[in-house]
Amino acid sequence: MRYVSTRGRAPEVDFADVLLTGLAPDGGLYVPAEWPSLFAGWSRDGLSYADIATGVMWPYVEGSIDRDRFAQIVADTYAGFDDPDVTPMVELDAGLYLLELFRGPTLAFKDIALQLVGRLFEEELTRRDATMTIVAATSGDTGSAAIEACRGRDRVRIFVLHPRGRVSDVQRRQMTTVHDDNVHNLAIDGSFDDCQDLVKAMFADEDFRRKHALGAVNSINWARVMAQTVYYVYAASRLPRAVPPTFVVPSGNFGNVFAGWVARQMGLPVRRLVVASNQNDILTQFFGSGTMRVGAVEPTLSPAMDIQVSSNLERLLFELFGRDGIDLGEAMVAFREAGSIDFGPYVFAAANETFSAGSIDDAATLRVIKATARRSGQMIDPHTAVGLGVAAELTSPAPGTPVVCMATAHPAKFPDAVEQATGHRPALPDRLSDLFEREERMTALPNDLAAVQAHIDRTDPEKPSNS
Repeated sequence: MRYVSTRGRAPEVDFADVLLTGLAPDGGLYVPAEWPSLFAGWSRDGLSYADIATGVMWPYVEGSIDRDRFAQIVADTYAGFDDPDVTPMVELDAGLYLLELFRGPTLAFKDIALQLVGRLFEEELTRRDATMTIVAATSGDTGSAAIEACRGRDRVRIFVLHPRGRVSDVQRRQMTTVHDDNVHNLAIDGSFDDCQDLVKAMFADEDFRRKHALGAVNSINWARVMAQTVYYVYAASRLPRAVPPTFVVPSGNFGNVFAGWVARQMGLPVRRLVVASNQNDILTQFFGSGTMRVGAVEPTLSPAMDIQVSSNLERLLFELFGRDGIDLGEAMVAFREAGSIDFGPYVFAAANETFSAGSIDDAATLRVIKATARRSGQMIDPHTAVGLGVAAELTSPAPGTPVVCMATAHPAKFPDAVEQATGHRPALPDRLSDLFEREERMTALPNDLAAVQAHIDRTDPEKPSNS
């Protein structure tokens, strides 16, 4: 498979280069040059998650890795999850399901992709006899999942930027209590968008990028989206085949729900993709009107969604622009300069052929957590609650018309919100029971590119600073 940039000014590359590069040199995101078809027999009874994962992802990696070796890496990845189904489904009501995506080591959906990506990094870097430096922005879950995937790997250094004071205590400690020498936690005075902008700026700095062999684990890396596509297919294979399901996805950076669009593009029967947001509702604006206006990021009970600029929306826009990367690139630059954009009626209409969007505030989020626990006994985290709340507003579950809501994090990652809603504090799994006794290690830095780059330079004494 070959890959092109959404900005249209970068040469085509193969999967191995996409994996290690992350962001295209023209500032765009990589997408496949063409969309493959879903493998025959995906819905056959008896297929394991690893079987489906290998079949779904193989067209995207073909030409960069041996198929048998890839299948083994996939099998090894998901053998470590704490449920044999990897992403089990729970039926809350007739036709309404939760797809549990938090059965990995850090209790969030990011594990599903990043546990695989970490192994693929190691495989390709060993083949090339190379090393890399990963820089990642996180609103909470990506950081811990990326650290868990990369810790202790000899060929990888990882720097994770999180917004200081804007992640939950559990999320922060899952990052800062990992003391492997190749792991570096940076607490940035700013929002997630600020952290993400710093990461993008480091990639845009060609000298810095080459000097440190920068790589990405955020969902700007196509390998993340590729791996997330799998659980849509897996969920659909476990549902009645007569009516295509609707998927409801709590969304921040748009990568998780875009993976559902990819599955649909490959041929998976999908009725609708519902984008669920909290008060930071720029995605709701886009799908509701075709316009976007950047506002201040408002801290909420669902911090992983406290985002105003959703990077992966660019991948969808590339398709809606007829794959005209030059035109799209100009539009995205104009958007970042002006802080607002109207994409016009054609883009708006095309987006709404597949997507719906809605948002709820913190008060509604707490009500959903409480109501779900009372009705079903099921504890849910605030991000999942946003999804269920929007689902109640935009869908009408009924027998034979399945609605699948993504449960993106374990409730124990957000115990304060869950306790506020239900009066009960969810416990961490036994393997994390001493999390609040572990020593933390992180470096506080200002929201300043030069300061962050200088810090990365200082940790790599063999590569002197440019400054």
